[in-house]
Amino acid sequence: MIPRARLRSVTIVIGSAAVLLALLFAEKVSRKMPDFEVYWTAAVRARAAEPLYRSEDGHYQYKYLPAFAVAAIPAGLMPLPIAKAVWFTISILLLVALVGLSLALLPEPRKPAWLLVTIAVVAMLKFFGHEVVLGQVNALLAVIVVSALLAMRRGCEAAAGLLVALAVVVKPYAIVFFPWLVARRRPGRGAVAGAIAGLAAVAAAPALIYGVRGNIELHRAWWRTVTESTAPNLANSDNVSIAAMYVKWLGAGHTATALTFATMAIVLAAAAFVFLRRGALPFPEGLEGALLLTCMPLLSPQGWDYVFLVSTPAIVFLANYEDRLPLPLRILAVAAVAAIAFSIYDLMGRAAYAAFMAWSAISVCYFVVIAALCSLRVRAAA
Repeated sequence: MIPRARLRSVTIVIGSAAVLLALLFAEKVSRKMPDFEVYWTAAVRARAAEPLYRSEDGHYQYKYLPAFAVAAIPAGLMPLPIAKAVWFTISILLLVALVGLSLALLPEPRKPAWLLVTIAVVAMLKFFGHEVVLGQVNALLAVIVVSALLAMRRGCEAAAGLLVALAVVVKPYAIVFFPWLVARRRPGRGAVAGAIAGLAAVAAAPALIYGVRGNIELHRAWWRTVTESTAPNLANSDNVSIAAMYVKWLGAGHTATALTFATMAIVLAAAAFVFLRRGALPFPEGLEGALLLTCMPLLSPQGWDYVFLVSTPAIVFLANYEDRLPLPLRILAVAAVAAIAFSIYDLMGRAAYAAFMAWSAISVCYFVVIAALCSLRVRAAA
């Protein structure tokens, strides 16, 4: 574990620079942030008990759980320009917190903190930029999950479970952490109880505004919206999910569907393998949580490229333990992370970048990242 004083110093320096950056660019960036407008509109509708899921919203249709709109009501009380500027600043601070918390997850720091921070920021910078320009909430999701992992390290299991439930509010595919909590058995019983209580509150909260019947109808509308909007998004070049990868390679059809489920099963089997190999490691949850975060954009049919910022802890683990990887995999992992970091439109040019995304090359790079994390567990590095 990195000494708190050193980690605090690094975080203060980076945080101060980030706040300055936020103040300088808040007005300019807040003119964009289209995804945040979706959240703000949903918050305004929730406050008035209006329908949330409307087909006339088109591409910017609200697709999150009803509880998220209820939780966002305070943002809806502010004028949109002010709410955007506030969220932009918060997003910058969340990104700083994500890097700092990712370092805190390491059971054993093997590299200087400044080097790990530099590698993480360079590797994730394009995702960070996309996050704040869109006004997304992936940084919030990642910070909540990593906070849950650190709560487990401190023995605060119930708090960890509640945080996992909160993560589901932000992005429903965080539910992938629930089976993992159950698998932890005795040490995780408090976390499971906390998660169940939290998920029950998540499901019930909208009833305070919409009533029980209205809440049930909201969840039905959410499910219809998510399922009906999935297929058209799979051919989008920015969709990095396993399902999108096969649709882009083979076209929609039974073969692509079968390969999607087979590959998803392999990814989940890799996560299970890592869990089963935890042995007597002092804090196995750190690497396991980093792996599950990395898997989420691949498993979710709505996984867009910028969601990969949640893999920040995984990149920190690889940077810290790269010398523990077998040489061939080390070379592949370094190449994969470099490709992730520098696959930028302005660097590659329109044609090369379009081909890179159309062939789901970034998804393939993340399969290498997953393989490297599995190798670290086999070698009992983390």
